[in-house]
Amino acid sequence: MNKKDLKDFLDAKVIQYNNPKFIESDPIQIPHQFNKKEDIEISGFLTATIAWGNRKSIINNAMRLMDLLDNSPYDFVLNHSETDLEKLIPFVHRTFNGYDSIQFVKSLKHIYENHGGLESIFSKHVKTESLQVAISKFKSTFFEIEHLQRTQKHISDPLKNSAAKRINMFLRWMVRHDNTGVDFGIWKTLAPSELSCPLDVHSGNVARKLGLLQRKQNDAKALLELDTALRKLDKTDPVKYDFALFGLGVFEGF
Repeated sequence: MNKKDLKDFLDAKVIQYNNPKFIESDPIQIPHQFNKKEDIEISGFLTATIAWGNRKSIINNAMRLMDLLDNSPYDFVLNHSETDLEKLIPFVHRTFNGYDSIQFVKSLKHIYENHGGLESIFSKHVKTESLQVAISKFKSTFFEIEHLQRTQKHISDPLKNSAAKRINMFLRWMVRHDNTGVDFGIWKTLAPSELSCPLDVHSGNVARKLGLLQRKQNDAKALLELDTALRKLDKTDPVKYDFALFGLGVFEGF
């Protein structure tokens, strides 16, 4: 496939999958339950954090977590008591447990009270055309308060060669806006051109079959290679192709 044919093929797949029907089977349905900006971004961040493994299980556990936050995540984060936090102890999704949940609530409260919220931290640390440095800075800010060491593993660091799939997915949700009703586009201080593709086993395998990616590991170096290829197809909105790569891999077994 030459570059034009590849772009036409992937553009068609973006149209096929980047529509409201996509929401029905995707974890992005959780933040779509909310209207307030802070509720959307907190529920989105927590959902993306546990977005690995079986998709049905991710969605069910994210819904349960929202229930434990009284379905008002921003209010819970800002105004919780120690007794409120105890409700979270039984929560578990794979290796993310109730004590991790409590740490996340405390760190989020610190971020909203002392750093102007989630969007502010990322927009403050953008370097060149990538948000990967900002993700690393976000992690250090998130854990600058007293915290459980074990909880650090639940936020990836691209500067330690992680593809940071889940947090890149969260950023896509918050930043992209194309009137299709899937991504939210509520963060106006960041540009879609700065986003990186949420690289996982599905998108990685499809990208390799299409010649967009040569590196075998799904790490930060592979992410840079894939981002570079996708920016050549659309420099203003390269991450729209996440829909194509993911859809081809998950729904079509490409």
